[in-house]
Amino acid sequence: MAGFAAGNSAIQKAHKITCLATATDLESAVNNFYNEYGSMPQIGKSDATVTTDVDSAILEELQGLNTTLNTRGIKFLSVKEGKDRKNGIIYGTGGGSVLGLYDPWGGGYKIRLDLDYDEKLDVNGEVLDGRRVAVWSDGPDRKPGTKDDVKTW
Repeated sequence: MAGFAAGNSAIQKAHKITCLATATDLESAVNNFYNEYGSMPQIGKSDATVTTDVDSAILEELQGLNTTLNTRGIKFLSVKEGKDRKNGIIYGTGGGSVLGLYDPWGGGYKIRLDLDYDEKLDVNGEVLDGRRVAVWSDGPDRKPGTKDDVKTW
């Protein structure tokens, strides 16, 4: 029984490392988009949170599949392909669209965007100064604001 617990702990640790790497890649992609275009990969006048398991438009912009905002079609985001809506990006038939990006537990990543350009984000009551973007996963329990969340800050 102890071997099973140790194995499960190692798997969860590996999932958290993979999750943080993907969250960091997402944050870098948004920052690189901003550096290239001087705007965010989503239109709005106030800060907004998008969830990558339902809001695929931002992923298509970051991958250069949609050129509405990413007019040069630059691929800012490169992440591994997932399977069964877990642990990576899932493409639509033919690969020309994105269905979603999922963490290792099957949840979406949350991306908080500074759409009012004041470099201040409020994420679940926590104020982050000097940031244009913050990315997190609700972790294995899929509940926001708990100790198992995986955050880029």
